[in-house]
Amino acid sequence: MADISLSEAEKRYIVDGVKLGIRVDGRERLDYRQLEIETGLVSTANGSARVRLGCTDVLITVKMEMEPPPPQQPNDGQIHFFVNCSANAAPEFEGRGGEDLATSLSAMLDRLYSSPLSLDTSRLCVVPGKHVKVLYVDVEILECGGNLFDTVSLGVKAALWATRMPRIYITGEDGGELEFMVSDNPQEVDRVDVSNAPILITHLRITENLTVIDPTPEEECCGPVQVVVGVTPKGLITTTQQLGAGTFAPQTLSASLKSAQELGVKIHHQLMQRLLQEESIPNRKTKGFL
Repeated sequence: MADISLSEAEKRYIVDGVKLGIRVDGRERLDYRQLEIETGLVSTANGSARVRLGCTDVLITVKMEMEPPPPQQPNDGQIHFFVNCSANAAPEFEGRGGEDLATSLSAMLDRLYSSPLSLDTSRLCVVPGKHVKVLYVDVEILECGGNLFDTVSLGVKAALWATRMPRIYITGEDGGELEFMVSDNPQEVDRVDVSNAPILITHLRITENLTVIDPTPEEECCGPVQVVVGVTPKGLITTTQQLGAGTFAPQTLSASLKSAQELGVKIHHQLMQRLLQEESIPNRKTKGFL
């Protein structure tokens, strides 16, 4: 989504390559660029992850607060997303240029995690109707190098997986008010269950019948429309959203949704394998698994 200007000849070169099955950087249509993930690198947060996909670079932090629940969900914790498109990430983010993109990203994350099938927020309840855990997820776009939605979704899942919340004990009651003790033992923590948390898979339409995944900024200039698909680890599609002006032919859209399901299952499995491998080694960087 970076603001790049290409000549018609440059666009034709990119499109012709896709038609031949070889993209400018050597990938096939359904290949991702190299992905790097670091977790646990922000000591002041309950959880954090930094994700680099090609030239796209995002930092996600998770902080927990204990607050009263909303009346309509007295027994459920909350999760809130905030996205900031740094002015250093892309020239068009100067001033308020990144606000629309930030709003679109945060709205998509809200939709992605709104279902109890994605994240069981009842497990964030401390005292029903009175006290719940609220997770504030801050997404900082450090560099914009294409395919932001997929990158951010991978980073959010990794950061939530890395989140450690100190265990809270109810110690008594004084004048009708409950008294709490927050454990300072680093081994006494609660985790966020992300086993069903979805990720996003984006297909960019290059021609009427051909799409690519993980587009570069140059490829995004050649494709008028994208479809962003939320996929669970079991391949269930939870949400879809079209970005850009244009339409998908029914056959192309159907193929893109099926492809997103298959890729989603594969990437979920690879992501969780890597995260589990580094569980006992904080601040370890894993790369190249996509």
